Amino acid sequence: MTNALQQAITLLQGAKQICILTGAGISAESGIPTFRDKQTGLWENFRAEDLASIEAFDRDPKLVWSWYQWRRNLVIDKQPNPAHYALANLEQWAINHNKTFYLITQNVDDLHEQAGIKATHLHGHLWKNKCSQCEASYDADNDYTQDMLLKCPLCDAYIRPDIVWFGEMLPHDEWQLAEYAVNNCDVFISIGTSSLVYPAAGLLQVAKRQGARIIEINLNPTQNPIIDLVISGKAGEILPSLVSALE
Repeated sequence: MTNALQQAITLLQGAKQICILTGAGISAESGIPTFRDKQTGLWENFRAEDLASIEAFDRDPKLVWSWYQWRRNLVIDKQPNPAHYALANLEQWAINHNKTFYLITQNVDDLHEQAGIKATHLHGHLWKNKCSQCEASYDADNDYTQDMLLKCPLCDAYIRPDIVWFGEMLPHDEWQLAEYAVNNCDVFISIGTSSLVYPAAGLLQVAKRQGARIIEINLNPTQNPIIDLVISGKAGEILPSLVSALE
């Protein structure tokens, strides 16, 4: 066992409240391309940043909807990896030891849920839709190979993915829960995130200010000076070892 892993175990054993933040890196280990990966196929001439905005949707709703249908079809068969299952086991370990556990994710897939753990989604849900005008939820069986635009039955506006786009606020309830979790945690673990996308990235600073110890698990460490403990490597390899040692 590495020294860093042993230190992480000691910190978790002594914690009363644990807060986890996951990013694209954990989903990438399941084969889901990160948002900033170069587009492929029909979309190779587009930047993701130019499609994920209300301005882009207003300008060409069919283009944006088609892109999200392509993304959905791309990840529909992806499965949780050992990191997702290890976090579910970590939550159960925390419950068994009378510790409070929160999992916050920047990811829009449902791999955490597939692994058996409830996550607070800061950036929305790839598999959910809402009205682009009245914001009413739109539930329907979706064929992710089709790119036909849908209309809201309440106001006749176009249906859009329930994703937080550039320039939009994070969902209120989810952000409040994230702030509460971070402001009350003893240990904050950042997994597979570059810590570049705000306001979610600011959670590390909040945790640090209120005295939490911060652990980073990342294939490419961020070199962020506020992090107390860095464990470099794949989450799918590190987390199962960490949880196994705890149990």
